[in-house]
Amino acid sequence: MAHRTHGATARAFKALLLGGAAAACMSGAAIAQPADSSSDKVEKVVVTAPRYVPQRTPGATKTDTPLVETPQSVTVIDRDQMDVLGWTSVDQAVRYSAGVIGENFGPDQRYDWLTLRGFYPIQYVDGLQAPIGSTANIGLDLFGLELVEILKGPASGLYGTTPPGGIVNMVSRRPGDVFGGSVSAMYGNNDSWQFTGDVTGPLSDMLDYRLTGLYRDKGTQIDGVNVERTYVAPALTMKFGPATQLTLLSYYQDDDVQGDGGGFLPASGLTKPNPFGQIPWSRNLGEPGYNRFQREQYGVGYDFAHEFSDMLILRQNMKYFSADTDILQVYGAGLQADNRTVNRNNFPFKEEVTSLNFDTRLEGHFDTGGLAHYLLVGFDYRDFENGSKFGFAFWQTTIDLFNPVYGQPIVTPPLSFTFLDQQEQQTGLYVQDQIKAGSWIFTLTGRQDWLDTTNAGVAQDLSEFTYRVGLNYVFDSGFAPYVAYATSFQPTKPGFDFVTSTNVLLDPSTGKQFEAGVKWDGRGLPKGVNVFASAAYYSLTQDNVVSPGPDVRYPFGITQVGEVEVQGLELEAVARFYERLSFNASYSYTDSEIVNSSAPSQIGKPMAMVPDHKASIFADYTWQDGPLAGLGFGFGVRYVSETLGAPGFYDEPNEAVTLADGSIHYDFADWRIQLNGNNLFDKEYVARCNSDSECYLGTKGVYTVTVTKSFGAGS
Repeated sequence: MAHRTHGATARAFKALLLGGAAAACMSGAAIAQPADSSSDKVEKVVVTAPRYVPQRTPGATKTDTPLVETPQSVTVIDRDQMDVLGWTSVDQAVRYSAGVIGENFGPDQRYDWLTLRGFYPIQYVDGLQAPIGSTANIGLDLFGLELVEILKGPASGLYGTTPPGGIVNMVSRRPGDVFGGSVSAMYGNNDSWQFTGDVTGPLSDMLDYRLTGLYRDKGTQIDGVNVERTYVAPALTMKFGPATQLTLLSYYQDDDVQGDGGGFLPASGLTKPNPFGQIPWSRNLGEPGYNRFQREQYGVGYDFAHEFSDMLILRQNMKYFSADTDILQVYGAGLQADNRTVNRNNFPFKEEVTSLNFDTRLEGHFDTGGLAHYLLVGFDYRDFENGSKFGFAFWQTTIDLFNPVYGQPIVTPPLSFTFLDQQEQQTGLYVQDQIKAGSWIFTLTGRQDWLDTTNAGVAQDLSEFTYRVGLNYVFDSGFAPYVAYATSFQPTKPGFDFVTSTNVLLDPSTGKQFEAGVKWDGRGLPKGVNVFASAAYYSLTQDNVVSPGPDVRYPFGITQVGEVEVQGLELEAVARFYERLSFNASYSYTDSEIVNSSAPSQIGKPMAMVPDHKASIFADYTWQDGPLAGLGFGFGVRYVSETLGAPGFYDEPNEAVTLADGSIHYDFADWRIQLNGNNLFDKEYVARCNSDSECYLGTKGVYTVTVTKSFGAGS
């Protein structure tokens, strides 16, 4: 029923948002400087976002190093950006970032499907590898995060077993020592509701706390699909004197997706003609009364720090993760000759993942002659287990593509196949030295990994040395050119051979990358103007690459491709002017090629879901004084060029797409009312086709209104 109200809601939101965008454009003369041009002081500040423009991040070096001194391309998406742009998932948060593509399978409510420089990035939570199982991400809710760090290029020198494209580190919200917080309610099209709350502050001189929570009941653009999510994250910081601090961090997330068929639409009627016409954009080829995706996950651990002196600091992170997933899925498996009858497979799947992670490191500051050293010595350990089983029924039922009738009797096939029965112990020892000589910064990073893996009784012992060498020069103006060379090491997930019905251990992959670029932190600009911009060129190679298998019958089948080469250019800028104008812009050029493969049809083709071009720009303006004080508007445009879903197996290109986003917000006293439109013009497009039987729709217009009440001074 929810989809029938979509059009009216969309038209109302679009009218408001487009009017706001026009008003924002007409305010351009006020953007250049504050109302009182003779003073740097804004007469009446209504809204502030002091962290909108990032200047430093802990992830790229595991130390408190400014971004401008880091010999690696890094994107940092802070809480201020998330709030201003109204994002609700990591998939959305990368829309205006260079080099990373989100929503590769459209509006998937379960996971964040990203590609980073052509590869699926592994997700980390608070610097520790997340409990990734059959996918490289865990779908953790964005509301619980303080920032998202996207480390581009090989990160194995510090993080061990990672792909050459990079990693995504999700940093949890931390307790503050000043009382504050917010509560909010959101309503959107498709009858979607969300309630959130976040509160932090001191319990005593020694204790600070934080409690973050969310409940979401969300309709979707697909008939019969509804999503419920519950998220709660308590945190506590204990201060044992000025030199010692322990922060306990935890989260719990429960997801219940009902009725989703997972896409799997035929190309006929979407990207190709069908004699019966166009497939409705809300079509669900699953079984709404039967299909379900249920996942329960949590993480509990701590961050510890002790300063022996100004010269020596000990830090340790620990987290225990658990994730249990239960899937029942009837899905489309291709059209019959009549162009309207769709065969449907049945795929039940259960997975249990646990992971215990430690990362212990010493930071030392010392001088040798005219050189200043920032030395990092670390040791980490990960104990990981994954048990998963599945069943299968080929062409168990059929459904009419243009007049579906649900409610057919479904028999769940037994979970008679083991997908993974994996135990993995990883140990890593790493050293990093950041050496300063005047304006020069020389970064040396080296790491040795030992990995013991057993899957279904088959053992594999691996060891690998990876490293990074980087050189920066920071001018007084804040411009900082750099060059770097880095390597990566990633043991591939065990695969299932559907011909022999056995599990196989695949060869590990290794990568190498050269990168050169320049960064600018805007340090010489007037007070109230904050900018961070970067440009990077890179060339990387990976051997023994694994990609999804091309056969629609096996949703988790994989194939080992061989060798790929990727080179590209990335431009990115984030700015905020006088607490009025916020600005995000990016451009990526990516040239990828499958150089060697066991499938000759793949050689010479670009990698899956890697566009040649991605460009985006977003601007948000808020009046800070006068009769319109507190009123703001935002508008953005993003473009992604055409891609291939399954290179060499299905070479029909996915069309290029240009989408727009908009927002209107009004702040008064401690309240904010915000309207957001994602895919503002409600454009219908196909996100991906892997075959004539497996297409995924893009995310249609999502329109929300959110009311937020803030309290206290901390947040």
